[in-house]
Parts: sequence; structure tokens; C-alpha cells
Amino acid sequence: MPLSDPLSVVRKATNIFEKAGIRYLVGGSLASSLHGIPRSTQDVDIVADLNVQQVENILPLLSEHFYVDEEMAKDAVMRRSSFNVIDRELLYKLDIFVLSDDALAETEMKRRVGYRLADSDDQTMYVCSAEDIVAHKLYWYRLGDGVSERQWNDALNVVKVQREHLDMDYLTRTCSARGVGDLLEKLLKEYKT
Repeated sequence: MPLSDPLSVVRKATNIFEKAGIRYLVGGSLASSLHGIPRSTQDVDIVADLNVQQVENILPLLSEHFYVDEEMAKDAVMRRSSFNVIDRELLYKLDIFVLSDDALAETEMKRRVGYRLADSDDQTMYVCSAEDIVAHKLYWYRLGDGVSERQWNDALNVVKVQREHLDMDYLTRTCSARGVGDLLEKLLKEYKT
């Protein structure tokens, strides 16, 4: 089965990270779509465990397929923030977030899951776990003053689809650590109704 255009673009970037030995995970709406109910998205979020030397090594590889501002990328790595790359063919944007230097981010990276993109074993990428994407979606929902139906529905749909596979203890602890334990309780009540 051929990959959709956004997935083929994501695969270009994740192949580069994998060849360079850089830990990464795909997050955001693509991760919630893969774990829950698919929806379209305008860009894809990738978290990468990058240092200055690694970003300098992969910039030429990224530049083969993507428009990338090299200074912005280097600055983002030094500040542990984000930069974006845009596919030269499809003009599809990927937001690359540099892995935060905290325990929650490290745990999330360790809990990433392999996701097969096609019928062949060699088409696997790493995706944020279902529990971590629910916690993130609830966090982003709170940051948006609780008005983003997309964030809420993404979290709810992951819970609906993954309900039997979720590690509820981990999900509860993570949501509490992110300050959204109350939102998780509300989400679970909505899910049960």
C-alpha cells in the first residue's frame, strides 16, 4: 500500500534521523490520528533528541529534500526550541521540536512505539505513545483556554480506540504531572457517557 503524501514526507525526515542515530518520535495530530481516528492536519510535529553536532551533520541531508533555515535550526537546538522544514516537492511542513531536558520528555521518548507505515517491515517509524499523546492533547487544550474542540476530540478519540490497551496508571500520573489531571477525569467521564 503506498504511503499518503504527508506520511511519505514524514518518512523522508525520519529516515534521516534513523540513519544518523538520532532518537525521534512523531507527535501531534498525526500521532493522535494513528492511535485514534484519522483527521487531516496541515503539518506534522516531530520531537528529536538533537545536539549541535548532530544538527550540523544532518542539515546537508535534510537540505536534499527540504527547505531548511540552517541558522534557525542550529539556534533551535541550542535553545531547545523548534524549527521547521518544508518538503521541496509537496511544500508540506514538518515542525521539529528539540527534546526538552526534563524527566517527562525523556520518559516520553523511552515510551515511543514503532508504527508500521506499510505492508513491509522496513517501513516503521516511532510515534508518541497513546498515553503521552492524550496527555499532550489535554495540555494543549488547557493552553488554548479549553476551547479547541480538535485537541479535545483528538484525546477523546485516542481513548475510545485504545481503551483496552491504555496504561491508565501511567496516563493518570502523566496527566497529573502536566497539570491536566482534572481534564483527564472530565474526558473519561465523557467517554463513558
